[in-house]
Amino acid sequence: MLDSAMAALASLADPALLLMLLVGVVAGLVMGLIPGLGGTGAVAILLPITFGMEPAPALALLIGALAVVHTSDTVSAVLLGAPGSASASVTMLDGYSMARKGQAKRALSLAFLSSMAGGLIGAVGLTLAIPLARPLVLSFASPELFMLTVLGVALAAVLSRGNVVKGLVAGLMGLLLGMVGTSPTTAEERFTFGSLFLGDGLSLVAVALGIFGLAEIASRASQRRGEIAPVKVTGGWGSGIREWLTHWSQVLRGSLIGIWAGVLPGVGATAGTWLAYGQAVATAKDKRQFGKGDPRGIVGPESANNSVEAGDLIPTLLFGIPGGVPSAMLLGMLLTYGIQPGPSIITDHLDLMYLIVWSFAIASVLGALFCFLTVRPLASLTKVPFAVLASGLVAIMLLGSFQEGGQLGDLWVMVLLGIAGWVLKSTGFPRAPFLIGFVLAIPLERYYFLTDSLYNGFEWMLRPGTMVFLAILVLPILWNIFKWIRARRRLDRDDDPKHENAVDAESPLKNSTWSLATSLVVIVIFAGSLVISSGFSPEARLVPQLVGWGGLIMGLALLGQEIVIRRRAGQLQAAMPAQGAAEAAAPSSVVMSSPGSAHAVGSTDATGSAGPGSTSTEPITSAGTGTGSRRAAGAVATAVPSAESVASDAPANGQTSAGHGPGWTKEAGFAFKTFGWMAGFLILIGILGYLIAVMIFVPAFLLIVARAKTKTTIIYTAVLYVVLLALPTLLPIDLPQGWLSQLVG
Repeated sequence: MLDSAMAALASLADPALLLMLLVGVVAGLVMGLIPGLGGTGAVAILLPITFGMEPAPALALLIGALAVVHTSDTVSAVLLGAPGSASASVTMLDGYSMARKGQAKRALSLAFLSSMAGGLIGAVGLTLAIPLARPLVLSFASPELFMLTVLGVALAAVLSRGNVVKGLVAGLMGLLLGMVGTSPTTAEERFTFGSLFLGDGLSLVAVALGIFGLAEIASRASQRRGEIAPVKVTGGWGSGIREWLTHWSQVLRGSLIGIWAGVLPGVGATAGTWLAYGQAVATAKDKRQFGKGDPRGIVGPESANNSVEAGDLIPTLLFGIPGGVPSAMLLGMLLTYGIQPGPSIITDHLDLMYLIVWSFAIASVLGALFCFLTVRPLASLTKVPFAVLASGLVAIMLLGSFQEGGQLGDLWVMVLLGIAGWVLKSTGFPRAPFLIGFVLAIPLERYYFLTDSLYNGFEWMLRPGTMVFLAILVLPILWNIFKWIRARRRLDRDDDPKHENAVDAESPLKNSTWSLATSLVVIVIFAGSLVISSGFSPEARLVPQLVGWGGLIMGLALLGQEIVIRRRAGQLQAAMPAQGAAEAAAPSSVVMSSPGSAHAVGSTDATGSAGPGSTSTEPITSAGTGTGSRRAAGAVATAVPSAESVASDAPANGQTSAGHGPGWTKEAGFAFKTFGWMAGFLILIGILGYLIAVMIFVPAFLLIVARAKTKTTIIYTAVLYVVLLALPTLLPIDLPQGWLSQLVG
C-alpha cells in the first residue's frame, strides 16, 4: 500500500500530469466565481476534455478543479456580499461584514487558509479510509453491492433538502432514464422506440450538463446587470494569517464535520458548512459578534466546504455510492474507463486511488496560493453580468456534450433535459438524486441480476452486510415518518411539512400550477414505462417494472400532496376575511435577534429553507445571484409564525398563496426564450457547422438578450472564436460539422 502511495506521488512529477492538475486548479478557481456553476459545473464542463486521455491525467484534471472550486467562491461572498455558491453564503455572514470594516484581506486570508487546511485534512481522511475500509469492501458480494446502489439513490433522495417524496421521484426518474438503451443482462433494446441513436443509451455529459448546466443558465440569463462595486481589498494579510493559527480547533472541527457531511449521500457542501457554522456558534463562549465579523464564523465553514468534497470521494470510490453530483459524474467517468469502484479499484487500481489523494492535497495548496496572488483580478471577474457569460457557457457546454458520442442528437437531448431540469428546479424537485439514479441504473440492474441468479428467493437478504445496509436505508425513512407524526401532533413546529413545501428563491413555482402539472406528467411517464416494459423479456423487464411501479406510487403520493396543499390553502383563504379585522387591529410581532443568537438555534441555507435545528427564518436572497444576501448580516430577523400564516404568506413571483401559484411568470417566459435561443443555435449548427453558428449565435445573444455594448460583443465573440478555433489543435476535441460543410467537403 505504501508503495502504491509513493508511486502515485512520483507520477505527479511527470510534466504532462502536473500540467493537467494545474489546468484543473485554474479552471476550478474561475468556475467557482460564477454563480450556479460550482463543483457540478466545473466537472461537467471539464469531463468531455478527458475523453481520449489516460485515466491518470483525466483524474488529475477533474480532482484539481473539484478541490478548489469552494476556495474561490469565497471571493465574491466577502467582497460583494454575493456568494458564488450556496455554501459560500455562510462565509458571507461574517466575511462581508468584516470586509466592510476595511478588513477584507483579513477575511480572505482566514477563508483561503481554512479552505486549504480543509482540503488537506480531507485528503488525510480519504487516505485513512482506504486501509480501514479495504477488508470490508473486499468482503462484499453482489447482494451487498446491489444494496449499496439502492442505498445511494435512496439516501440521496431522503436526505436531500425539501420534500422527500419529490426526492424519491427524482431518483426513480433518473433510474428509468438510465435504462434507456441496451439491457446489460440480455442485450435487448429498451425504451429506444426504434431509434439507433438511443440504442447506446444517453450520454452522461449530456444529461449532467442539461439537468444542471443549461437549467441554471436559463434560470439566471435574465440577470443583465453586474454586481455593485466590490469592497476594496484592504487590511493586512499577516493579521489574518496570525489569527488563523489561533483557531486551529475550529479548523479541525469544521473539517471533520465536512468529511462526515460528504460521506452522507445528498447532504453536500451547503448543509456541511451550515453545520460547521452552527457548531462554531454553539461552542463559542461569546456569541455576540457572529454575523458582525467574527473570524470563527469564517474559519469553521470554510474548513468544511473543501473537506466535504474529499469526504464525498470516500463512498464514491470505496462503495460506488456518489454522495453528490460532481462525484456521480466522476463515477461515470471511471466506469467509462472500465474501472469499477469497490473491490476492483482497491485491488487493481490502488495507484489511482492514491493519485486522487495526492492530487486533492496538492490542488488545495495551489488553490489557496493562486487566490492570494490573484484576488484582485478574480474580484473583477465577479462583476460580469451572468447574461454576458451565458452565451459563451452555452457554446462550451454544447461542444462538451458533443465529444462523448459525436452526434448532434446528444445536443438535442441536452437541451430537452435542460428544460426538464429547469422545471424540476423551479418546482422544488432535488436534481442530485436524478443524476445519481441515472449513473447507478446499470450497476444496480447488473448486481440485482447476479444476485437473483446466484441466490434462491430472498435468502440473500439474510446476509449480515445486506441487513446492515437495509437498516441504514430504513432508518432515515422511519425518521421522516416520525417527523411527520410529530408535526401532525404539533409537538415540533420545526418539522411542519408546510416548511418543506414553502416557496423559496430557488423554487419559485413550487405549489403552483406548474408543480401540479409536473406531478401529473410524472404519473404518465411511469405508467407509460410500465406499459412499454411489459413487452420486454422477463429478465429485461424485471428492474424497469420495479422502478415503474415505485415511481407510479410516489407520483400518486405527490399528486395527493398537491391536492391537499390546494385544499388547505382554499380553506385558509376562506377564513381570511374573518381574521382580517383582528389582524389589522393587532400588529404582528417580530422577534429581532442578533445573528449569534439566531444561528445558535439554527440557520437557513442560501435559498431560505430551514437549516438544521432552525425554527423559521427570513429567506436569504440576493438580487443578482439568488444564492445569497447582500445584507451585511448586522441583524437577522426571525419569527415564529402560526401555521396559518406560514400557509398564507405571499410567495415570490406573484403567487397569492401556498397552494395557488401562477400559470406563467416573467421568469418562466425568459427561461423558455433562452431555451428557444439554444434550439436556434442547434439548428444553425446542423446547417452551417459549429464555428459559423457560434459567430451568429453569440453576438446576437449578447446584443438582444444580454443587451451588451457593441464593443464588448465584438471583443467577446472574437476571443471566443479564436479559442474554439485553437482547441482542436491543443486538445482531442472534435467540432460539430453542419450539413453545408459536409456537402462542400
